[in-house]
Amino acid sequence: MRTAAIIVAAGRGERLGGTMPKQYRLLGGEMILTRALRAALAAPGIDAVLAAIDPEAEAHYAEAAAPLSDPRLLDPVAGGSHRAETVRRALEALAEHAPEVVLVHDAARPFASHALFSALAQEAGAETGAIPAEPVVDALWRGADGLAEAPVARAGLWRAQTPQAFPFASLLAAHRAAAESEAPPALDDAEVFRRAGHAVHLVPGEPENVKITTAADLARAERQLARGPAMTETRTGQGYDVHRFAAGDHVTLCGVRIPHDRGLEGHSDADVGLHALADALYGAVGDGDIGTHFPPSDARWKGAESHVFLRHAGERVTARGGRVVNLDITLLCERPKIAPHAPAMRARIAEILALDPGRVSIKATTMERLGFVGREEGMAALAAATVTLPMIESS
Repeated sequence: MRTAAIIVAAGRGERLGGTMPKQYRLLGGEMILTRALRAALAAPGIDAVLAAIDPEAEAHYAEAAAPLSDPRLLDPVAGGSHRAETVRRALEALAEHAPEVVLVHDAARPFASHALFSALAQEAGAETGAIPAEPVVDALWRGADGLAEAPVARAGLWRAQTPQAFPFASLLAAHRAAAESEAPPALDDAEVFRRAGHAVHLVPGEPENVKITTAADLARAERQLARGPAMTETRTGQGYDVHRFAAGDHVTLCGVRIPHDRGLEGHSDADVGLHALADALYGAVGDGDIGTHFPPSDARWKGAESHVFLRHAGERVTARGGRVVNLDITLLCERPKIAPHAPAMRARIAEILALDPGRVSIKATTMERLGFVGREEGMAALAAATVTLPMIESS
């Protein structure tokens, strides 16, 4: 899946004060835009990064891009008179690269994590977009003349962040249609996409993914940078699953279909490897198991493909600010032979969770003809997952 990122850096940032646009101001001795570009380039699976800039800021951009000697960083394009026009111009410039997914990100958000880029890219579907957002938890008031006038219900309200991910062709078509419309310019790409009749999913945002708009924001970002990465702790979860053999012509193991003289019986596709692995991830963050989130009594999950469960488990790790470090799966069976399919299994798990395949291990063992596995009555799987999470302080 070819994925590109657009960094919107065409604003002038008047609210920050001074004559230098905010994206070219220094944060920790480095331009804010440099940090935003580096974050996009470092995210897994990004094939191209393109900045949309104020045409009068070419010299500033050259300085921001100088530390980044990466061939995936394309020449910048000139932005337009408003955000929607700026993004449309960038999308037109990317068309020759034919990405399947595009992420649109504000240069003023330099702290977006690699995991957030990956989660959003995975969530964007054929006709659906995905945006990071955090639920509004503070009381809201409508004000007038400096006075609190009326409370505003906050139920169902979310604070949107960037990057925002979309299928490239659909977003470009939506922006082209918006450019021909007499409607006022949209505030962000999710609005453009929805106006075109598409759905937009909400993905958990990150508290650290702040936007630098005012001088106070810049000061707060300096403090955030000075503190360094949040203290983390390493956790390990384990999972186990078993399914009996039944009539069939294949088994699905770790997301890979393997021809066999029998199948595996289960409410879903009976993928013992992904079931054990999902439970290991849930266990690492203390979040129940597959049955908690996808009860077998619910007919919606009858025959479901198990990548749904594993992706959800990965999202639960990301939602807690966590990161998957390593996954280790052992399949227990006499037949079929696992070794020829192990590379494909590793690749499929890495794709589902947006990981480097080097973080995934697949092993197999027979039971020396002992027990239900040895008698070929069924298969089993053991899994271990190691993740890092923000440290929880003791009370």
